[in-house]
Amino acid sequence: MDQLIRLLTLQDANTRTVLLGTTLLGVASGVVGVFAVLRKRSLVADAVAHASLPGVCVAYLVIGDRSFAGFMLGAIAMGLLAGGFIAFVRAATRTKEDAAIGLAVGGFFGLGIALSRIIQSTPGGTKAGLDGFIFGKAASMVSTDAMLIGVVAAVVLLGCGLMFKEFRMVCFDREFASGQGWPTLRIDLLLMGLVCVCTVAGLPAVGVVLMVSLIVIPAAAARFWTERLTPMVLIAGVIGGMCGLLGTALSATLPAPEGGLSRGWPTGPVITLVGTAIFVFSLLLAPERGVVAVALRRWKLRRRIASQNLLRSVYEHLERGGDLGGAWTPEVLNSASARCLPAAKRAGFVEPVGGGLVLTRAGRAAAARVVRAHRLWEMFLISGASLPTDHVDRDADEIEHHLSPELLAQLEARLAAEGRLPAGVPRSPHETTPAPRDAEVAGP
Repeated sequence: MDQLIRLLTLQDANTRTVLLGTTLLGVASGVVGVFAVLRKRSLVADAVAHASLPGVCVAYLVIGDRSFAGFMLGAIAMGLLAGGFIAFVRAATRTKEDAAIGLAVGGFFGLGIALSRIIQSTPGGTKAGLDGFIFGKAASMVSTDAMLIGVVAAVVLLGCGLMFKEFRMVCFDREFASGQGWPTLRIDLLLMGLVCVCTVAGLPAVGVVLMVSLIVIPAAAARFWTERLTPMVLIAGVIGGMCGLLGTALSATLPAPEGGLSRGWPTGPVITLVGTAIFVFSLLLAPERGVVAVALRRWKLRRRIASQNLLRSVYEHLERGGDLGGAWTPEVLNSASARCLPAAKRAGFVEPVGGGLVLTRAGRAAAARVVRAHRLWEMFLISGASLPTDHVDRDADEIEHHLSPELLAQLEARLAAEGRLPAGVPRSPHETTPAPRDAEVAGP
């Protein structure tokens, strides 16, 4: 409890440093990750992260001492070399991009592991702390490291802000941007440069293996909450910051496993797990694009289609007898529509009379609207698409349930301009027949 209070009140200087560094890193990674994901360059961040390990090793061999700034320069240089390698392999050979990325990840990471073991075996090499770059070691972050991460985050955010219009154009329509004379190659290189810098800055906190998750997860989670780019960038930045903040807080406060040698949970993996939890929450419960919301909309649409088919089947059955107020039985319905009878009764569209059922006044009005929309669309298909009368019923049945009031008004206006808009419910241009018992409504 005392540890939690110290964390919440930021009494410990090291805690303040780590929280600040990981939060800023998460915000920057989330923002630049949006453009990387939309540009389909998210795996390049993985290649850059793995390629940075040999850069860190080479920097240590050159400098001879542990220097975070020197390590970053070496990692950035090797990351850019990996990006150039991927671009060269794609341009000069028939190798696909995913295969080129796999070559870069395996080759550069293998080189990094080999150099790391060589350094560890030399006198004083164990002090380099290179193993911390593989899985991250945020607890060892000092104030200068946090300041450097803050500078990198500021540069990344400023670059994304200044190049927002250019990045948006390249992400959504690179060919159009190129045709308009935009320097798409240089824009792409600048975007990959920002991804590279942000990736390298996160190595001490998250590590080579997990850094790509901080680039991809916030952007992927934000995509479930909005259809627009600007809100997506803001949401991804917030999610990235939450990953860094909550992951660091949990790693500092969760009790270590019993019998474990470590005194706490590793920060990098916990940050990734927090991001994964946020992604799963977004995947399931986002109000517009979440799995639950999509499934609920589809269920409601199927119910509405079945209900409208019930009303149309009953209307056409009664229309053939010449009495819309007459009684009918459930046998006139197909199986899907019959399952909607209880809902139609609750809605006040259907009521029992004697041994059968009748449409109420509200039910007849609702059925007339459904049949009118269906037959107006049939008239449009016959005149506008030149379909024969015996082919329009199925096509109209597939679209009538998706006609918005605005689209139906436009259809009526067009038919009125052609002098073919009837008053009330028009007669069917073809013979109406009862729906088969085994018919099912089509899904969305």
